[in-house]
Amino acid sequence: MAKQVKALVVGGGAVGTSIAYHLAKAGWSDVALLERDELTSGSTWHAAGLLPLFNMGYATSHIHDYSVKFYKTLEEETGLDAGFFVVGNLRMAQTRDRMDEYQLYASTADTVGIPYEFLSPAEIKDRWPLLRTEDLIGALFHPTDGYINPADVTMAMAKGARQRGVEIIRKRQVDSYEWAGDHWIVRGTVMGERGGNLVPTEETFEIHAEHVVTATGNHAQRTAQLLGIKMPAIPVEHQFIVTEPDPALVEYRKTQPQHPVLRDADAKWYVREERGGWILGPYEEGAPARFEHGVPDSFRADLFPLDLDRIEEEYMSMIHRIPSSETVGLKDDFNGPICYTPDGNPLVGPAPGLRNMWLAEGFSFGITAAGGTGYYLAQMMVEGEAEIDMAALDPKRYGQDWMTTEYAARKNEECYDHVYILHHPDEERPACRPLRTAPAYDRQKALGAQFGCVNGFERPNYYGPLDAPDNFDHDARSFRRGGWWDHAKAEAQAIRDTAGLIDASAFAKHRISGPGATAFLDWFTTNKLPKVGRINLTYALTSTGTTRTEYTIVREAEDSYYLVSAGGVQAYDEDYLYKAIEDKEEEFGRINREDVTTRYGVFALAGPNARDILKELIVDADPDTALSNKRFPWLSMRNIELKMCPVMAIRVAYTGELGWELHHPIEMQNYLWDQLMKAGEKHGLKPVGARAQNWLRQEKSYRAFGTELGRDATPIEAGLDRFVDMDKDFYGKAEMAAKGIRSMCVTLLIDGPEDADPWGREALFDAGTKVGRLTSGGYSVAFGKQIGMGYVKPELAKVGTKLKVKMQNRLWECEIVEDSPHDPTNARIRVDG
Repeated sequence: MAKQVKALVVGGGAVGTSIAYHLAKAGWSDVALLERDELTSGSTWHAAGLLPLFNMGYATSHIHDYSVKFYKTLEEETGLDAGFFVVGNLRMAQTRDRMDEYQLYASTADTVGIPYEFLSPAEIKDRWPLLRTEDLIGALFHPTDGYINPADVTMAMAKGARQRGVEIIRKRQVDSYEWAGDHWIVRGTVMGERGGNLVPTEETFEIHAEHVVTATGNHAQRTAQLLGIKMPAIPVEHQFIVTEPDPALVEYRKTQPQHPVLRDADAKWYVREERGGWILGPYEEGAPARFEHGVPDSFRADLFPLDLDRIEEEYMSMIHRIPSSETVGLKDDFNGPICYTPDGNPLVGPAPGLRNMWLAEGFSFGITAAGGTGYYLAQMMVEGEAEIDMAALDPKRYGQDWMTTEYAARKNEECYDHVYILHHPDEERPACRPLRTAPAYDRQKALGAQFGCVNGFERPNYYGPLDAPDNFDHDARSFRRGGWWDHAKAEAQAIRDTAGLIDASAFAKHRISGPGATAFLDWFTTNKLPKVGRINLTYALTSTGTTRTEYTIVREAEDSYYLVSAGGVQAYDEDYLYKAIEDKEEEFGRINREDVTTRYGVFALAGPNARDILKELIVDADPDTALSNKRFPWLSMRNIELKMCPVMAIRVAYTGELGWELHHPIEMQNYLWDQLMKAGEKHGLKPVGARAQNWLRQEKSYRAFGTELGRDATPIEAGLDRFVDMDKDFYGKAEMAAKGIRSMCVTLLIDGPEDADPWGREALFDAGTKVGRLTSGGYSVAFGKQIGMGYVKPELAKVGTKLKVKMQNRLWECEIVEDSPHDPTNARIRVDG
């Protein structure tokens, strides 16, 4: 066995073997893989092997697309049949809302290049007469996917890995990971068998690896404990049944090819053929989480007892959809653990707080994602970044300080029974909420706030009617303009006309200070550092020159800085920032760092009347001039007092109006909220949620991290040249310059449908050719039409260029407009008073 390797993969399922294969293919010749039992002995062996291309996420769609294409090449390379049956995938819809979901997905599929077609009920019945179709609206059909034998594809990837020099070692259980300063020491036990059980022997092993990747599937909680981190990857029971042969299907197959994989999303199941019968896989309510604290040593390729009562409704709906299945008996059943995460996306990327430790855990669709995960993770490890932004899968998207085992288990159970719900872009799932609440939560709720969840924090999305029923938010959501739309529009209009108050307490906040702070931040970020009392918007880059993080930097003193970044990526930002500080502290000098996210609340007050409201509260020798441009200019910070509340006030507004961010002691939040609401009453102040704010920032072409800003584009491509100082040296500068301009970020006004707005997932076309995609979308109260931001080919990124955007399976006219189409000179932001 190899004692020292470049990379060690721990876990021999489909995901682990794919990672080992792709690392070797990417040029790392010294790779080993450990498996505690036999290859495929985890959840891979009892997986149904489906390969659905359907996914509402951009990165995950790329991953699934790569897998489907890659698996088709394995037999030619390895000589092993991967067991891929390209039968297609028919995703049926019983409701108009379901078809709206499919049409939104289809536009996302266009951005990736995934083929699809829409079918009417009559077309479905004509192709597949065994199906009942009179209660369907239609279906989405993917002709290029289907299903695969999980064991066969895993063995084919394993052979391909061995052919490329990977050493695969079975019966090796990892017991500890130790960081030696520049590599990992991985120690463990050689496993044996006794009476059909996997048991430890007295023999041990030790491997030194520069990089380690864990792909331990259902054993993710044990892995997390060994690494000393938290990981919300916990299995949930998934059961499926196999029927005896269906005579009608057997007769049909005498002249016809295999049925496609069938999905009746509204009935919450998938069905595919199996030796003349059917496999039914339901996603029912009530499936329990298992192994919250680790998999018992006695559990190998085992299963749980079947609970038929739990899936009775789904079973009966299969009979309804395929009437010939009613008289067919059950042949076999499976109920095994499948790992989940709270949002259903796997955890792929660097482990929090650790060096050269990579996670590939929490795969609920592991066979579908295995190929693409190996490909893109290998890019991250070998080249520094993947060609697509993998932030949506980053393990640090869940905070490390607050996320608990109970939270993960309950959210994963929810995720399981949400597999086939309607996935609205504004979807808010209810389990484990509210959990993290700012003090003003109850006051906001009393005003009709309907909350979203960001990093576990409750944040108002919009303020609905005070007499709304408890389920108003759920019922109001839609792929079109839901019940919330009029409320968000009124909030956006209030900020443009009078004033609005937004709770932005979820912002991530860090304080960086000490003798080395200035030199470090100057090297770490792209923009000039602000002077004391001033602020700057700036970016930290990846090693490949793309955008890793956006910061608002407030310079409090010569060597003290207050950094504000997106609330949804607190742990993600902190990990990158703190690791960079550790790397450079010896060079630059002592650097103090502190996460102060929960120490301070933030209210954003914005609108033409914002200054007048603050004048009512500010304690100053001359309150009439305290907030003037002379004493408090745009892009500056002052420590002020609003009645009895000390506030760090920053003159900036994400909405593009006159405004301030009011950073305050969290324990005084209710007092400050009450004072602002009382003072603002006569000035037309309205509480405002995140949806209206998102619309307003697009009218100013303000890029948002996670949409326009990410690891697949540079700040220059994002059109943020003014925040990049090319006269100084900063991390990633040369790599950014070498990227050139591959695409450009633009703002578009859209003449779209009367009842819907873009969500930021739609494809852009020019003369029938896909030329870009939206990354954000919404409605503009300033222009009375839809608005969006996105990326297009550089030659098209000119003001006045007319394109088309795909919404509701139609192409709608849109036009590229100048950046900041609302108030392009910023006169409203800089107004004096």
